[in-house]
Parts: sequence; C-alpha cells; structure tokens
Amino acid sequence: MIEPTNIDLNLLAVFQEVYRERQISAAAKRLGLTQSAVSNALARLRRVFNDELFVRTAQGMQPTPFAQQVAGPVGAAMAQVALALNQRSQFDPATSERRFVLAMTDVGEVHFMPALIERCRALAPRVQLSSVRAGSIALKEELETGRVDLAVGPFDGISEALFQRLLFRQPYVSMFRKGHPLGRGKVTLARFVAAEHLLVDATDAPYERINQLLEQAGVGGNSRFRVPHFTAVPYIVSTGELVVTVPLKLAERAAAPFGLTWITPPLALPPLQTNLFWHRRFHQDPGNQWLRALVVEVFGE
Repeated sequence: MIEPTNIDLNLLAVFQEVYRERQISAAAKRLGLTQSAVSNALARLRRVFNDELFVRTAQGMQPTPFAQQVAGPVGAAMAQVALALNQRSQFDPATSERRFVLAMTDVGEVHFMPALIERCRALAPRVQLSSVRAGSIALKEELETGRVDLAVGPFDGISEALFQRLLFRQPYVSMFRKGHPLGRGKVTLARFVAAEHLLVDATDAPYERINQLLEQAGVGGNSRFRVPHFTAVPYIVSTGELVVTVPLKLAERAAAPFGLTWITPPLALPPLQTNLFWHRRFHQDPGNQWLRALVVEVFGE
C-alpha cells in the first residue's frame, strides 16, 4: 500500500499538469520547470506507482488506464489542498492574467464570443479568453481536469459530476435571403417542403433530432446540399435560393450582415435549450465563479 508520506506533493502537481496538458513541454511551462525536471519527476512517480502512467504517442503523452483512474481523485485532492492554503485568495478581474477556456459549438461561438470578449476587454483587460469546439473533446474529462473552465451549449446526457444552469431557450427558424419566394405570402407546409433546403449535418444530439423531424415532414430527405456545421450557413444561403433551419439567435446575428430574413417553419420543432456547465471541483473557485456570473449576466434570460 502506498502511503501519502511516501509521495512528494510536488510530484502529484507534475502528474496533474502532464495529465491536463498531455505534453511534457506544456506542463513544464505551466509549472515553471525545465522539461528534464518534469521528466525526472515522472520517472519518480512511475517507480512509486509501478506504472508507466503516460505513454508517448502521436497525440502527445496519453495516460494509462491506471493514470486515468487516479486522475480524478488526485485532482480533487490537489484542489482541496489549494483551497485550504488559499482561503483568503480572491479573484480580481481588473488585475488577473488568468486564462479561461470555454467549450461551445460553432454556432455558440458566433453568439457568445463577441459579447464575452467585449465585456472582458472592459472589465478584465488582462484576462485571456479562449474557446474550443465541444464536439472535438471529451467534455466531462476536460472540465474535470480544468483544461476547460466552462461549457456553454445544448449538451444532452451530461455527467452528474457537473453543475448546470439554464441560460435560455430559443426556437428554430427557417432562414433565407431577402427577396426569396418564401418571404411572400403564407408559408404552407407544402410550399415549405417544395423549397430547396440546405441541411446542417451536425452530429450533436439536439441538431440531429431537428434533422430527423425535418426529414419526417418531407424536407431534405434527398437534399443535394449539406454542410457539417453552422459557420458557413449565412454565406451559402445569402447568395442563392436555399432555405436553412437554424436556431433563432444565429438568424438574428446573421440577418443584417448577410441580407437575410427568416420565418417560423410550418411544423412543430422543439425549442433548443442552452445551459451553462461547470465541474463541481471548481464550484467555489473565485475565478470560475466570476466567469459564470458574467455569462449569466450577459446571456441569462
């Protein structure tokens, strides 16, 4: 049995950063150490645990099953130690240089990032703000390790290890260029189905369900035009006769710059619910609390 007294706490800090960064060089930079110092610390940990812990691959230093098993408890323990040692610590947005990472979809980036960047420029001029695509990462793990601070979006089936707060619900609308025939007169289901549609083949659960409902109504079953994400949609529909069904907030943001308009589609589509997610490890972290409050203030309804 491995006793806590047999392990240097600094070694666990190295383990946590390598697990978070998946790179020796990046972990060394965050810890203020040389790469050789981090490598030597890993070698000591491997002897203590009698496990390889991390294996070098084309995708970086990937954890072994044992490393994945202990990463959560080690991270939680380190967070508690940090909390105990910094009971008086505060987060001052006016002076902080902290880097925050938010996970969101591509349509989320269009809606959230412009306003968040401007608020941070005004309130936290030295804070860094980055986004990552939620669909390209293991969301629970990234939030658990702290590589991602918050997730914002319509994510289903989220782990119970995460806290969440409703931000808003929005309907879907059908968007097209101004002057499109669907913009004139009553839009019946027959007219709607007869129009040529652009489909967004996003694999995320809420959007996939919308495509299923559209196809059940006769829309897009044999569509010739499809894209994998929402970013290119305004560019495409602004130059032709295509119709695309998107969340309302995307239509509102794209309408003026691209000369677009939208209608309520003549079929029942469930609203899209957008939540804010964070891991319980960071529920009391002052910086995380500040960013959550900022997101709710700007976007909560």
